[in-house]
Order: sequence, then structure tokens, then C-alpha cells
Amino acid sequence: MTKVDVPNQAIELQAQPSSASRHETEPEVIEHDDSLTASEHVPTRRTGSARKMACVLLGSAVLQFPIWGFAMSYGIFQEYYINHWTLKGSHDLTGIIGMTSNGVMYLSMPFLFALFTKRWARYRQAAALLGTAIACVSYLLSSFSSNVWHLVFTQGVFAAFGSALVFSPMTLSLGEWYKTSHRALAYGITLSCKNIVGSVCPFLFSGVLDQHGFRFTLRIWAVLVAGTSVFTILLIPTHPSALSLAIQDTAEGEDAEQDARRTTDTIRSRKIPWHFLHHRTIYIYCIAIVLQSAGYGIPQTYLNTYASEVAKLSQTSATLLLTLFNIPGIASSSFFGYLSENKHFTLSATTVTCISGLSSALSAFLLWGLTTQGNLATLILFSITFGFFAGGYSATWGGLMNDLESEARQSNEAIDSGMVYGLLNGARGIGYVAGGLVGVPLLKAGTEKYGGIASSGFGVQSSYGPLIIFTGLASVFGGWGALWKWKKLRL
Repeated sequence: MTKVDVPNQAIELQAQPSSASRHETEPEVIEHDDSLTASEHVPTRRTGSARKMACVLLGSAVLQFPIWGFAMSYGIFQEYYINHWTLKGSHDLTGIIGMTSNGVMYLSMPFLFALFTKRWARYRQAAALLGTAIACVSYLLSSFSSNVWHLVFTQGVFAAFGSALVFSPMTLSLGEWYKTSHRALAYGITLSCKNIVGSVCPFLFSGVLDQHGFRFTLRIWAVLVAGTSVFTILLIPTHPSALSLAIQDTAEGEDAEQDARRTTDTIRSRKIPWHFLHHRTIYIYCIAIVLQSAGYGIPQTYLNTYASEVAKLSQTSATLLLTLFNIPGIASSSFFGYLSENKHFTLSATTVTCISGLSSALSAFLLWGLTTQGNLATLILFSITFGFFAGGYSATWGGLMNDLESEARQSNEAIDSGMVYGLLNGARGIGYVAGGLVGVPLLKAGTEKYGGIASSGFGVQSSYGPLIIFTGLASVFGGWGALWKWKKLRL
């Protein structure tokens, strides 16, 4: 790949077969046939490209099941471990497995994205298959656990890393196949499937756990992970542009000096461009993602206990709330992805994130915070509204990446979208971990101040008041990019 500077824009020339047209805007796989003319190639190329893009999207959607199924349903396992205790060690250690799992997955993504975005692109499918093997072996080993720390390492660390090793290279390929058309929508669809997984898997795990126990359940899950992962990984080929490590032979008659210069440019093109780190925009977005993620994880962790301690609801109702929390994300991820790149009315990426952040905050303050004892309807409304607006936040990243790419073009700089997406996921991981660490002292502070009295969230004295306030404020600042952009325009 080489970059050609022209006024006010930077153009990256991907290594393409010689029959490819420079004016085509969608990534395509081109098959050579010297007997055909260039015009005869076009229908075949477009048909093949559309078919492969459909397979990539289908594979990415199904792959959310083995990647996120356990992590998004761990609360069901934690409840089973505590109620059917057969392990050695402290009960409290089971609480860190879920946080550790999310932390390992998200925090490892920037490094994995950096590895597979260019130099190791050709090994993406092999790495994903290796990640599947690591995850499956980890789940199998965890089924033989006799101590809690065995679960921490097998489920919280190794299985999570294996899942991240599947997610990172496959997501890079998805972004490349949809780099020039409907990328935000493609991300939104896959995130919708992630929320489907989060809505269905808790019931799946709960039924199998009740019938067969956690050891048999983990073995069955390992088999399901292996089957679905291998099938879907093979549906997601690496885009040809990522496999092109050298520009094709120079045209006949080009002198040695020009040939050497083009070879040097090709070698340089294999390096990840870090120019975007010189701009404030990436830091604004990363800080916003950290804050939003810190607030987003609080209801997922404490909604169950809040429902039973404050609202005095049954365990069945509390489980229903978690399901309702994930279901709206099925629609909201595609919805926010559509808002980020629709052609009917223009909304900037910062405006879309602001809609998500402010609406989530209002939901936390007005619905969760004012829920009173026995008021199931208000908590259901909170789960649905917060789950919709906060659950669709990640789908706005396609628009954020479009903004960063536009900024790079204006500065005549190259940018690697896959690497940027990895950094955004890393910021999300920091937010999850921060929310988990802050939640415990916030709950403790509320208990010490109000003595555990709980009639509503914070309308009356409640130990959950600080948690709810933190959730609302973190959600507000998750959309602060719009405020920064508005201030920038005013200046």
C-alpha cells in the first residue's frame, strides 16, 4: 500500500489485481480471466463481492453467540455457585469472575487489533481458531474445578482471552469488508445479535444448570462454542486489501529509482499509522466511552439486588428485569447504527452519542432513582429505556470512526480504522473495570450514610443513591463529545 498526497486529502492505494477499476467504491474480490474483457469482469466481481459481504455479516452475527454468551450470562452461574456451593474458597471470589472476564476481553483488544490489523493479517483465521481452542479447553477445565480460584483463572482469564482472540481479528475483517459502505449499520447489526445472545443465554443456562449442574453445563457449552465458532470463522475471509503486502510489479519501462522508491513506500505502508494520536478528537471520544461504560455496568451488576432489597420483588421478577435490560439493545444497536449514516437526514456522530447519553441519564434519574417498594412497572420501564439508549451506544462508533477518518483526510494523514476500533474497545474495558471498582465503595458509602434504609432509589434515603447518581452522571458525560464539538464550532 502507498499513500499519495494531493491537495486536502490523503489517498491510500490498495494493491489490487490489474483489472480492478480505481473508481469502484466497495471492497471486491477479483478473479482473473485473461479471456474476458474488463467490462465482462464487472458483474462477476460485484456479485462475488456482495455474496462474500453477506457471508461476512452472517458469520459476524452468529459469532456473537460463542464470544459473548457466557460473559453476558455469568450472573446466572454466580447465583448457582452460591446457592449450590460445592467449591473451596471464599464466596466473594465468584463476584470478580464476571468483572475479570469483561476486563480481560476488552483490555486485550487494542493489542490484538494492533497485531492483526496489518503484519499478521494473513493469520486472522488461524488466530481465531486458536482462540476457540483456548476458550473450549478453559471451559472444559473449569468443569473440573474444586476451588473458586480455578474458576477465576479458567473462566475469568483464559476463556475471556480466547474469546477476545476470536473477536478481534474477525471484527477487523468485518470493518474492512464494509469499510466504504454501511459500516456503522454492519456494526449495529452484529451488536444487535450480541444483545439477542444476552437475552436468550440466561434462560438457556438457567434451564441446563437446574437440570444437570454447572459441570455438565460447562462441558455442553464448550461443545457449542467449538461448533459455532469453527463454522462462522470460515465464513469470514480476510479482505484482500489486508493481505496485500506489496504493490504489484511496476509498469514496463519504469526505471530502477522509481521501483526502489515504490518498494520503500510499500514497506512503510505495512506500519500502523499513529497520526490520529496527535488530535484531540480520539481522546475526547475515548474519555466519553470510559465514562459511559463505567455507568452502563452498574445496573447490570446491581439491578437484581436492588429489585429484591428496595422494590421487594421476587427472584423471578428480578431475572426478568435483566432480560428486559438486554432485549431493547437488539433494536437500538441497528437504530443508532442507522442514525450514524442515514441518507435522509444528517446527524453527526457526536449528536447521536449525545442522544444515547442524555436519554440514559434521564432514565436512571427519573425511573431507577424514584422506584418505590413493590413498583415493578417503573423498574420494567427503566430496564427497557436504559437498555435501549445505553445498549445502543457502541453502535455509534461507526460514526465516530467516520469522523476520525474525515479529520485524517483533511490533514493529509493515513489512518487505520481497525486499530482505532481496537482502542475504542480498550476504552470500554477500562470503563467496565472502573465501574466495577467504584461500585463497591459507592454502595458501602450509601449504606453507612443511610443505615441501609431503602424505600426508593434516592427519593428517600437509600444505600443505592450514590450508585444511581454515579450511573446518571457517567451516562451524561458519555455524550459530552457533542458539547466539545459545539464549543469548537463557536470558537
